[in-house]
Amino acid sequence: MMSDILVIGGGVIGLACAIEMKLRGNNVTVVCRDVSRTFQNTASYAAAGMLAPEAENIADEAMLSLCRRSRDIYLNWTQKLEQLTGLNSGYWPCGILAPVYSKPGVKNRHALGQWLDQDTINQYQTGLGADVIGGWWYPEDGQVDNIALMKVLHSAVHCLGIKIQQGVEVEAICQQNNQVIALQTNQGLISADHYILATGAWSQELLPLPVTPRKGQMLSVRIPETSSQLPLKRVLYGENTYIVPRRNGSIIIGATSENVGFTPDNTPKGIETLVTSAIELYPNIANYPIEQFWWGFRPATPDELPILGNSHCENLTFATGHYRNGILLAPITAKLIADLICEQKADSLLDKFHYSRFQSSSSTTKPMLTYFPSISENVPKPNQSILQDSNLVIAGKTFTSRLMTGTGKYRNISEMQQSVLASGCEIVTVAVRRVQTNAPGHEGLAEALDWGKIWMLPNTAGCQTAEEAIRVARLGREMAKLLGQEDNNFIKLEVIPDLKYLLPDPIGTLQAAEQLVKEGFAVLPYINADPMLAKVLEEVGCATVMPLAAPIGSGQGLKNTANIQIIIENAKIPVVVDAGIGAPSEAAQAMEMGADALLINSAIALAENAPAMAYAMNMATIAGRLAYLAGRMPMKDYASASSPLTGTIGK
Repeated sequence: MMSDILVIGGGVIGLACAIEMKLRGNNVTVVCRDVSRTFQNTASYAAAGMLAPEAENIADEAMLSLCRRSRDIYLNWTQKLEQLTGLNSGYWPCGILAPVYSKPGVKNRHALGQWLDQDTINQYQTGLGADVIGGWWYPEDGQVDNIALMKVLHSAVHCLGIKIQQGVEVEAICQQNNQVIALQTNQGLISADHYILATGAWSQELLPLPVTPRKGQMLSVRIPETSSQLPLKRVLYGENTYIVPRRNGSIIIGATSENVGFTPDNTPKGIETLVTSAIELYPNIANYPIEQFWWGFRPATPDELPILGNSHCENLTFATGHYRNGILLAPITAKLIADLICEQKADSLLDKFHYSRFQSSSSTTKPMLTYFPSISENVPKPNQSILQDSNLVIAGKTFTSRLMTGTGKYRNISEMQQSVLASGCEIVTVAVRRVQTNAPGHEGLAEALDWGKIWMLPNTAGCQTAEEAIRVARLGREMAKLLGQEDNNFIKLEVIPDLKYLLPDPIGTLQAAEQLVKEGFAVLPYINADPMLAKVLEEVGCATVMPLAAPIGSGQGLKNTANIQIIIENAKIPVVVDAGIGAPSEAAQAMEMGADALLINSAIALAENAPAMAYAMNMATIAGRLAYLAGRMPMKDYASASSPLTGTIGK
């Protein structure tokens, strides 16, 4: 049955999948950014085109099998593309040499190859460095010219009539009932029957997948015109660098692997490292003229293996996170993804690369919180019928606890789990960016709490502009969906350009709130205690306002009581006091003022006994709420005896 397939991403993986899906009879569209502007930044560009599953000495058996299978079909795959387009992909089964130096244990590094002693390896390739004592020969490995291959793929897309929409920025993946219903883009909504995510290092911009950019710097030199033949006929896979000769006389030298986010450009240090290692491996290269330098971003996962196969949505398939092996794995990825979508045939290898491997355990099958035995649970509960209290309602969702907590600054995950349990909270805020990047203290956070019982409040911590906060908010919504909260549109909005005092930007917050409300978010904005701003945010449709009591993390207590009181008195939406509370007495005071709820993190996480402090904050929140409902006695300027003076003995 013919389907409309939408491929998100125009790199080697996206185009390979698009072509395979088209050849199987589907209507295919590829959406991508402006290729002429962004191709240099992609992993397809930051590659040398090595087809080296054995030379790379891949330890993971499933990954080695996947890479070998792809290498073994590469010739047929490129021949088919070359016949279709009339272009040359630069496929060259030249074999790969892995020279080694005089270091202990090197002979065991490449057990899959054929060992060559010093004399023999110099017969295979003359001109190697004097310190090379031998090496390994991998006759089945080879290379492809990645730039030529990309030209072939683009030409094949055109020849097959695949529609490619350039300049499309995908802003969000719209989901409903475990189905993708459309892509929200800068050019409006785009929909299809099935979607393939192949966005490489940029995958985190759309979904909370653990894919991060690794910058790779590279350079090329050219064989001098005086050379009558190619001095290098083998790929040299060194211990610190690789050298890849092309048949056209160009020689590729690569590559660094830098965990620097999306920091662009070549650097002197990076290029120096490559050149030094290359000259040590093949000294003649020191005299070859330099052609060019470049860099790009490879998509790395925590285990450096790709994410392939089914997703949390029935009509969304993942093909991302290929790191250093995107060029090598393009044909097998396209085949396995097409088999899965077109024939519902799941290759057994796909289980090894499913995204769920990053979720260490399921909250539905294993309790994630443990009982905290040192705190008594025999605390009298308020009689709501007598007090005529109501539950906390935010954006139509009801909560019995009026205390929200966070997940940051704890000494370890276990302490955080115990504290969340002791607090009795039902809402926990999570920094989307820190969970995505596995920041220290946040590793395994997604699996640490029972999200069937706790409502996730994603937050945009770390965002300095409205645009950045909007993008992270969309990721937060997808993160909640991945954890089973399909209807969770909550977002704690933080726009903080001030890195010293961490005060929220009122203009940026308002701009972001207006857009997010339009997109259907329940926006909980973190703001200064500004009554006018609070009212405007209420009018644009925010679900709450969250004025700060004092600078975040300061523990200074309630420093803005007058303004917070004005906000409370004039608000028709819940007021959640956030930031600055350092002690249970201050929590109780905020609730006595009439606040609807509190969000407390640092005061709990940084306490000597965090779970005990969490429980104290829980009781303080309850006590403050009860005091507010009970009504405080009037204050007087004079004394008033607590016992009656009439009817006493002796009177």
